[in-house]
Amino acid sequence: MKEQEIEIRAYGRVQGVNFRGMAKKKADALGLKGLIMNRDDGSVEIVARGNKEKLMSLLGWIQESPGFSSVRGLSYNWRESSREFEDFKIVKSNSLIVDKAKSILMLGRNLFKKRKPEIPGHITIIPDGNRRWARQRGLEASAGHYTSASFQHLRELFQGARRMGVKYLSLWGFSTENWKRNKKEIEAIFSLIRKNVEEFREEAHATKIRFRHLGRKDRLPKDLLNELEKLEEETKNYKEFNVQLCLDYGGRDELLRAVNMIIKNGEKEISEDGFGKYLDSFGIPDPDLIIRTSGEQRISGFMPYQAVYAELYFSEKHFPDFDAGELEKAIEEYGRRQRRFGGG
Repeated sequence: MKEQEIEIRAYGRVQGVNFRGMAKKKADALGLKGLIMNRDDGSVEIVARGNKEKLMSLLGWIQESPGFSSVRGLSYNWRESSREFEDFKIVKSNSLIVDKAKSILMLGRNLFKKRKPEIPGHITIIPDGNRRWARQRGLEASAGHYTSASFQHLRELFQGARRMGVKYLSLWGFSTENWKRNKKEIEAIFSLIRKNVEEFREEAHATKIRFRHLGRKDRLPKDLLNELEKLEEETKNYKEFNVQLCLDYGGRDELLRAVNMIIKNGEKEISEDGFGKYLDSFGIPDPDLIIRTSGEQRISGFMPYQAVYAELYFSEKHFPDFDAGELEKAIEEYGRRQRRFGGG
């Protein structure tokens, strides 16, 4: 079987806690080759080569924060082999004494650093500007969708959000109004989603991501709906990070479906908590931050009931150009705001 290579960066309490030693022992047990080293920013970098299944096992092991480590962020990239490795080794900085001292210093900084600005627990993104991005480059609209919704682009956003402490990330992939678009464009969007589900499944199991589909279940292609439901079932016990795909979703449509279900069930009076049980997002915290790309400054009926106290952030970037760096800017802006929840 062909060997593959992965580059992993682990963030959090990973220096000064024998993380490198434990990782080497795990890599040796899996028969992997490569290296592990501390970085000056307090993270740990790992380059590993071997069977993909065993590389995924290493990735899952890191995510579990072995020993006294606390992995609060993780990013990785599959890549072409960069060089030959004879075994899996620990790369140390200068002498053993200097290397140990730097590790302990990083551990101290991690344990006693100042409190970070508030991080939104749930971020929702309205990914606008795909067609405009494509037109600017003389391409068909589908090219904008394929670029923005490529798994590489989405994974960068997932990893960035998770690294910064976000627990829930929702993406509006297809609205109830998008059925008005031409058939070719709709087919391209669904084809891309099918492909992404296949790739995301592996990612979800490796890094313990829970997936949920929000939106109507009666109009999507049956094969796609079956795959979405299967992925929901497979990942329902994961808690570390949550991804919600809003597909055939509209805010008014969600509210009408909720009200009709309440009527059908014969409810005479209902509380806010009771009403929430009929929404697609039941069990998911209300959004703290709603991001819309491409300069548009409206939410177009996205989660109208849940978003009553959400902060709004509008980015000039078209969604294909909205990366983890842009997401971090939005989170930093959120951290500077004071939320009052109607308290004056």
